[in-house]
Amino acid sequence: MITTITEDGVNTVSHLIQLSVAPVFLLAGVAGLLNVFTGRLGRIIDKVEKIDAIIESKKTEESKLHTHEKSKERRLFLTLRMQNINYAISLCTMTGLLIALVIVTMFLSSIFDFNGSIFIATLFILAMLSLITSLILFQKEIFYTTSFIKTKKASLKK
Repeated sequence: MITTITEDGVNTVSHLIQLSVAPVFLLAGVAGLLNVFTGRLGRIIDKVEKIDAIIESKKTEESKLHTHEKSKERRLFLTLRMQNINYAISLCTMTGLLIALVIVTMFLSSIFDFNGSIFIATLFILAMLSLITSLILFQKEIFYTTSFIKTKKASLKK
């Protein structure tokens, strides 16, 4: 049953908008994270394409095979990073969707006059768990990158 909006209803909507401001700011933060994650993914893809171009630029099959063997480990490492950041992007996107559902549910519970507090709390908890997991995966990506750089520097010193 849809309720008519009265003066109290306007106050309720105003209050709902105030309550939805925090999740909206959280959505903006998630959008910023997605921008960072996709930027990293783009750089990883560029590196894979650069390796492929180097292999293809070799004139003989023997040199292609030799270059491919040298770059095989690097490609596997980049693929691992790519999968990791893809999971982080997926979970961060899920966070945004769950937060948007929190906002929609807040308004729908007021308009249709039902108690959605348990559902809203559950959605918000799921959003935070998704965000936490996404950030852990991002930290793992940073660890992968720094460990590779340390390994590369160590091999250059030998």
